[in-house]
This record gives sequence, C-alpha cells and structure tokens, in this order.
Amino acid sequence: MVKVRVQIAGAEGGSTNPFAVASSLLKSDGVSGFYRGLSAGLTRQVVYTGARLGLYDIFTEKARDPGEKSLPFWKVTVCSLSAGGIAAVMGNPADLALIRMQTDSMLPVAERRGYTGVGNALTSIARDEGAAGLLKGAVPTATRAMALNFGMLGFNTLAKDWLEQAGVQKNSTTQVFGASAIAGFFASFFSLPFDYVKTQVQKMKPDPLTGKMPFAGPVDCALQQMKQGGVTRLWTGFPTYYFRIAPHAMITLIAQDQVKQLWKNAGI
Repeated sequence: MVKVRVQIAGAEGGSTNPFAVASSLLKSDGVSGFYRGLSAGLTRQVVYTGARLGLYDIFTEKARDPGEKSLPFWKVTVCSLSAGGIAAVMGNPADLALIRMQTDSMLPVAERRGYTGVGNALTSIARDEGAAGLLKGAVPTATRAMALNFGMLGFNTLAKDWLEQAGVQKNSTTQVFGASAIAGFFASFFSLPFDYVKTQVQKMKPDPLTGKMPFAGPVDCALQQMKQGGVTRLWTGFPTYYFRIAPHAMITLIAQDQVKQLWKNAGI
C-alpha cells in the first residue's frame, strides 16, 4: 500500500518519503487503510504467483536435457520470462482491481470508484469498461512480471548453482536462504521501473474536461516520467519497494522449497 502511494506521489510531485506517506495514510484512513484492497491482493497472489511458480517448474523440467545437472542461464532466462509473462496476464484483472482500490481515496470524491471488494471491482470494470477493460495495463504488468520473475526465479536458480559450486551443501538451509536473499535483490532491481509504469497506467483516468488520458500507453508513460525526473524517476521508492519485494520473494522461495521437500518425502 505504501509502495503504491509513494509511486503515485512521485509522479505527482508529492512526498516520496515512505514514513511521511505511511503517517499521512494512518491519519486519514486509520490502520485499516494499510489493508485496502487486501481481497484483490490475495486473489492476485493465488492466480499470479501460483501460475508463475508452477509454470516455471514445468518449463525448466521440459527444457532440461537428459543428464543435464544444471540449466544454462539462457534456458533459465527463457523459462522465467515466459512463466512471468503468462502468469501476469492471468492475474491482471485482480492486479488492476488492487491498484484502483489502493489509490481510490487519493482521487477527488466525485471521481472515486468506491469498490467494496475484489468481486465488486471486477464486475464493475467489466460492466463499465467491457471485458477488455480487465486487461488494462496488461502489457506493463506482464513486462514487470517478466522482469520480476527473471530476477527472482532466474537468479534463485543461478545463485543455488553458485553456492553449490562454492561448497555449500545442496538443499541445505544456507543454500536455500542465501539464494533467496540474492534473488530478492535482483527481483526488486529489475522489476521496479516496470512496476512504477504499471502503477501509473492502471491508476490513470481521463481528463474530466477533455476526456484525454494522461498517457498514450506504457512507453509514453515511461518517456514522460523520464522527461520530468530523469531515468532514476523509474526507481522512485526503491527502498520501500525492496522491503516489500525482497521479504516476499524470500518467504515464497523458502516456503516453496519446503513444500517440495514435503511432497518428495510423501512420494508425490
């Protein structure tokens, strides 16, 4: 929630200090304000994260040649990018609902959408904007997901190989934790510019007077942002984003390894 508010504030010239943003949110909306859009966030995780983790495992298994101990990095890259892009399109409706629910209170009262939950958000978008409206922002969402998946899953696989070559025992706690920490950083670094653009595109509304959208698309959005604040504008709120993505990536990867081990022990 704070990450999205920081990105919006950065685009509109407001404060990008996460503590100031959090304090303002707490004063205006209370503690519950930090969990606005939770139903959409959970729905997005089930669809998007479930798909990208599952597809990555399927793709890497299919890409592995008989007797191949570790995949070459180009295969890891193709598998992670493909899994991320496909999963993002599947999860885009929930992601769109999440962004809109998180930024709704920032709009003038007359322009607020007032979604009551993810179900209401999805049906309202489909009714008011057509079925295609559920895929609004799908291109930057998929691009962001591809970058995130490349950093998270690609570098997790690569880091495990690095650590194993350095003498760390395979499947040990040190290998799993170390690889997930490395992956968390690269996931944050590679995906933030795309996440920043995605947030701006999904949040935008037509001008009340002219009916014109502020951006023609994700590329136009990125160019306008860089024109206003330089290329570093796309990394607005990196510390906040890192503390949102890195722990998430680490917990996901560590939990996934544990679940896989349980399945293996159970003979599944």
